[in-house]
Amino acid sequence: MNAVLRVAALGFGQLLAIGLLLFAPAGTFDYPQAWAFLAVFALTAWLPSIYLQITNPVVLQRRMRSGPIAEGRLVQKIVMIGLYGSLVAICVVSALDHRFGWSAVPVGLCLFGNILVGAGLVVTVVVAIQNTYASTTVQVETDQKVVSSGLYGLVRHPMYTGNVLILVGLPLALGSFWALAFVMPGVAVLAARIHDEERLLGDELDGYREYTQRVRSRLIPYMW
Repeated sequence: MNAVLRVAALGFGQLLAIGLLLFAPAGTFDYPQAWAFLAVFALTAWLPSIYLQITNPVVLQRRMRSGPIAEGRLVQKIVMIGLYGSLVAICVVSALDHRFGWSAVPVGLCLFGNILVGAGLVVTVVVAIQNTYASTTVQVETDQKVVSSGLYGLVRHPMYTGNVLILVGLPLALGSFWALAFVMPGVAVLAARIHDEERLLGDELDGYREYTQRVRSRLIPYMW
Protein backbone atom coordinates (compact mmCIF):
# COMPACT_ATOMS: atom_id res chain seq x y z
CA MET A 1 0.00 0.00 0.00
CA ASN A 2 2.88 2.37 0.76
CA ALA A 3 4.21 1.85 -2.78
CA VAL A 4 0.80 2.66 -4.25
CA LEU A 5 0.62 5.81 -2.15
CA ARG A 6 4.08 6.85 -3.37
CA VAL A 7 3.03 6.39 -7.00
CA ALA A 8 -0.17 8.32 -6.35
CA ALA A 9 1.81 11.12 -4.69
CA LEU A 10 4.28 11.21 -7.59
CA GLY A 11 1.44 11.42 -10.08
CA PHE A 12 -0.16 14.22 -8.11
CA GLY A 13 3.19 16.01 -8.10
CA GLN A 14 3.35 15.70 -11.88
CA LEU A 15 -0.11 17.21 -12.14
CA LEU A 16 0.96 20.12 -9.94
CA ALA A 17 4.13 20.69 -11.98
CA ILE A 18 2.23 20.68 -15.28
CA GLY A 19 -0.41 22.94 -13.75
CA LEU A 20 2.31 25.39 -12.72
CA LEU A 21 3.69 25.39 -16.29
CA LEU A 22 0.22 26.23 -17.58
CA PHE A 23 -1.45 28.51 -15.05
CA ALA A 24 1.57 30.66 -14.13
CA PRO A 25 2.24 31.89 -17.70
CA ALA A 26 -1.50 32.15 -18.34
CA GLY A 27 -1.80 34.40 -15.30
CA THR A 28 -5.16 32.90 -14.40
CA PHE A 29 -6.91 29.72 -13.38
CA ASP A 30 -9.65 30.56 -15.87
CA TYR A 31 -8.12 28.34 -18.53
CA PRO A 32 -10.67 25.62 -19.42
CA GLN A 33 -8.42 23.94 -21.98
CA ALA A 34 -5.73 23.43 -19.33
CA TRP A 35 -8.20 21.91 -16.88
CA ALA A 36 -9.50 19.57 -19.58
CA PHE A 37 -5.98 18.46 -20.45
CA LEU A 38 -5.09 17.84 -16.79
CA ALA A 39 -8.21 15.68 -16.48
CA VAL A 40 -7.16 13.66 -19.54
CA PHE A 41 -3.64 13.30 -18.13
CA ALA A 42 -4.97 12.07 -14.80
CA LEU A 43 -7.27 9.51 -16.44
CA THR A 44 -4.79 8.14 -18.99
CA ALA A 45 -1.44 8.45 -17.22
CA TRP A 46 -1.83 8.88 -13.46
CA LEU A 47 -4.52 6.26 -12.78
CA PRO A 48 -2.92 3.62 -15.07
CA SER A 49 0.36 4.13 -13.18
CA ILE A 50 -1.40 3.27 -9.93
CA TYR A 51 -2.89 0.19 -11.63
CA LEU A 52 0.54 -0.93 -12.87
CA GLN A 53 2.01 -0.49 -9.40
CA ILE A 54 -0.62 -2.87 -8.07
CA THR A 55 -0.44 -5.44 -10.88
CA ASN A 56 3.12 -5.22 -12.24
CA PRO A 57 5.41 -2.90 -10.26
CA VAL A 58 8.55 -3.95 -12.17
CA VAL A 59 7.06 -2.68 -15.43
CA LEU A 60 6.11 0.58 -13.78
CA GLN A 61 9.61 1.10 -12.40
CA ARG A 62 11.07 0.73 -15.90
CA ARG A 63 8.47 3.18 -17.21
CA MET A 64 9.22 5.74 -14.51
CA ARG A 65 12.99 5.83 -15.09
CA SER A 66 13.04 8.74 -17.50
CA GLY A 67 14.68 12.05 -18.22
CA PRO A 68 18.18 13.18 -19.23
CA ILE A 69 19.76 12.15 -15.92
CA ALA A 70 18.47 8.57 -16.19
CA GLU A 71 20.02 8.06 -19.65
CA GLY A 72 23.38 6.30 -19.83
CA ARG A 73 24.38 7.54 -23.31
CA LEU A 74 25.42 11.16 -23.90
CA VAL A 75 23.50 11.42 -27.17
CA GLN A 76 20.35 10.25 -25.42
CA LYS A 77 20.83 12.79 -22.63
CA ILE A 78 20.95 15.53 -25.28
CA VAL A 79 17.94 14.11 -27.10
CA MET A 80 15.88 13.94 -23.92
CA ILE A 81 16.74 17.54 -23.06
CA GLY A 82 15.44 18.49 -26.51
CA LEU A 83 12.25 16.46 -26.08
CA TYR A 84 11.49 17.80 -22.61
CA GLY A 85 12.30 21.29 -23.85
CA SER A 86 9.74 20.91 -26.66
CA LEU A 87 7.05 19.77 -24.23
CA VAL A 88 7.76 22.63 -21.81
CA ALA A 89 7.76 25.14 -24.68
CA ILE A 90 4.41 23.83 -25.91
CA CYS A 91 2.89 24.25 -22.44
CA VAL A 92 4.32 27.72 -21.82
CA VAL A 93 3.57 29.11 -25.29
CA SER A 94 0.05 27.69 -25.18
CA ALA A 95 -0.51 29.38 -21.82
CA LEU A 96 0.83 32.69 -23.13
CA ASP A 97 -1.38 32.28 -26.19
CA HIS A 98 -4.38 31.92 -23.91
CA ARG A 99 -3.30 34.96 -21.88
CA PHE A 100 -2.76 37.30 -24.81
CA GLY A 101 -5.27 35.84 -27.29
CA TRP A 102 -2.84 35.16 -30.10
CA SER A 103 -4.99 32.44 -31.67
CA ALA A 104 -8.44 30.95 -31.34
CA VAL A 105 -8.67 27.16 -31.63
CA PRO A 106 -12.23 25.85 -32.16
CA VAL A 107 -13.64 23.71 -29.37
CA GLY A 108 -13.84 20.74 -31.72
CA LEU A 109 -10.09 20.90 -32.39
CA CYS A 110 -9.37 21.19 -28.67
CA LEU A 111 -11.43 18.05 -28.13
CA PHE A 112 -9.56 16.31 -30.96
CA GLY A 113 -6.26 17.36 -29.36
CA ASN A 114 -7.31 15.81 -26.05
CA ILE A 115 -8.26 12.60 -27.86
CA LEU A 116 -4.79 12.48 -29.44
CA VAL A 117 -3.10 13.12 -26.09
CA GLY A 118 -5.23 10.48 -24.37
CA ALA A 119 -4.56 7.99 -27.16
CA GLY A 120 -0.83 8.66 -26.96
CA LEU A 121 -0.75 8.13 -23.20
CA VAL A 122 -2.81 4.93 -23.52
CA VAL A 123 -0.40 3.64 -26.17
CA THR A 124 2.56 4.10 -23.80
CA VAL A 125 0.71 2.12 -21.12
CA VAL A 126 -0.20 -0.67 -23.58
CA VAL A 127 3.44 -0.84 -24.69
CA ALA A 128 4.55 -1.29 -21.07
CA ILE A 129 2.08 -4.16 -20.69
CA GLN A 130 2.93 -5.87 -23.99
CA ASN A 131 6.69 -5.53 -23.52
CA THR A 132 7.84 -5.91 -19.93
CA TYR A 133 11.31 -4.77 -21.00
CA ALA A 134 9.96 -1.47 -22.33
CA SER A 135 11.74 1.41 -20.65
CA THR A 136 11.80 5.16 -21.07
CA THR A 137 15.61 4.95 -21.12
CA VAL A 138 17.70 3.40 -23.88
CA GLN A 139 19.21 0.19 -22.51
CA VAL A 140 19.33 -3.58 -23.03
CA GLU A 141 18.58 -5.90 -20.10
CA THR A 142 20.66 -9.05 -19.55
CA ASP A 143 17.81 -11.47 -20.38
CA GLN A 144 15.91 -9.19 -22.77
CA LYS A 145 14.07 -10.75 -25.72
CA VAL A 146 12.74 -9.17 -28.91
CA VAL A 147 9.00 -8.53 -28.74
CA SER A 148 7.33 -8.59 -32.16
CA SER A 149 3.64 -9.02 -31.35
CA GLY A 150 0.90 -6.54 -30.53
CA LEU A 151 1.82 -2.95 -31.31
CA TYR A 152 5.37 -4.12 -32.04
CA GLY A 153 3.97 -5.94 -35.06
CA LEU A 154 2.98 -2.57 -36.55
CA VAL A 155 5.97 -0.37 -35.72
CA ARG A 156 9.31 -0.98 -34.07
CA HIS A 157 8.94 1.86 -31.55
CA PRO A 158 5.27 2.13 -30.56
CA MET A 159 6.09 4.03 -27.36
CA TYR A 160 7.50 6.84 -29.49
CA THR A 161 4.44 6.68 -31.72
CA GLY A 162 2.47 7.45 -28.57
CA ASN A 163 4.86 10.34 -27.87
CA VAL A 164 4.19 11.78 -31.32
CA LEU A 165 0.44 11.64 -30.72
CA ILE A 166 0.99 13.56 -27.48
CA LEU A 167 3.22 16.15 -29.17
CA VAL A 168 0.70 16.79 -31.94
CA GLY A 169 -2.34 16.77 -29.68
CA LEU A 170 -0.99 18.89 -26.82
CA PRO A 171 -1.00 22.33 -28.53
CA LEU A 172 -4.50 21.73 -29.89
CA ALA A 173 -5.76 20.48 -26.54
CA LEU A 174 -4.38 23.61 -24.89
CA GLY A 175 -5.93 25.86 -27.52
CA SER A 176 -2.86 27.19 -29.32
CA PHE A 177 -1.91 27.21 -32.98
CA TRP A 178 1.36 29.01 -32.17
CA ALA A 179 2.58 26.16 -29.97
CA LEU A 180 2.36 23.81 -32.97
CA ALA A 181 5.72 25.33 -34.00
CA PHE A 182 7.40 23.16 -31.37
CA VAL A 183 5.93 19.87 -32.60
CA MET A 184 8.43 19.29 -35.40
CA PRO A 185 11.50 19.90 -33.19
CA GLY A 186 10.06 17.35 -30.76
CA VAL A 187 9.49 14.81 -33.54
CA ALA A 188 13.00 15.48 -34.88
CA VAL A 189 14.65 14.65 -31.56
CA LEU A 190 12.52 11.49 -31.33
CA ALA A 191 13.80 10.48 -34.78
CA ALA A 192 17.38 11.07 -33.59
CA ARG A 193 16.65 8.96 -30.49
CA ILE A 194 15.31 6.13 -32.66
CA HIS A 195 18.40 6.09 -34.92
CA ASP A 196 20.76 5.90 -31.94
CA GLU A 197 18.60 3.33 -30.14
CA GLU A 198 18.45 1.06 -33.17
CA ARG A 199 22.23 1.04 -33.45
CA LEU A 200 22.42 -0.08 -29.82
CA LEU A 201 19.69 -2.72 -30.18
CA GLY A 202 21.19 -4.06 -33.40
CA ASP A 203 24.56 -4.54 -31.68
CA GLU A 204 23.41 -5.84 -28.29
CA LEU A 205 19.96 -7.47 -28.63
CA ASP A 206 19.87 -10.91 -30.25
CA GLY A 207 17.36 -11.17 -33.07
CA TYR A 208 16.74 -7.43 -33.40
CA ARG A 209 18.23 -7.10 -36.88
CA GLU A 210 15.98 -9.92 -38.12
CA TYR A 211 13.02 -8.20 -36.47
CA THR A 212 13.75 -4.99 -38.40
CA GLN A 213 13.49 -6.97 -41.63
CA ARG A 214 10.01 -8.22 -40.69
CA VAL A 215 8.68 -4.93 -39.31
CA ARG A 216 9.87 -2.18 -41.62
CA SER A 217 8.17 0.85 -40.03
CA ARG A 218 9.92 2.56 -37.15
CA LEU A 219 7.36 5.12 -36.01
CA ILE A 220 4.40 5.46 -38.39
CA PRO A 221 2.96 2.36 -40.10
CA TYR A 222 3.76 2.16 -43.83
CA MET A 223 5.44 5.60 -43.77
CA TRP A 224 8.63 5.58 -41.65
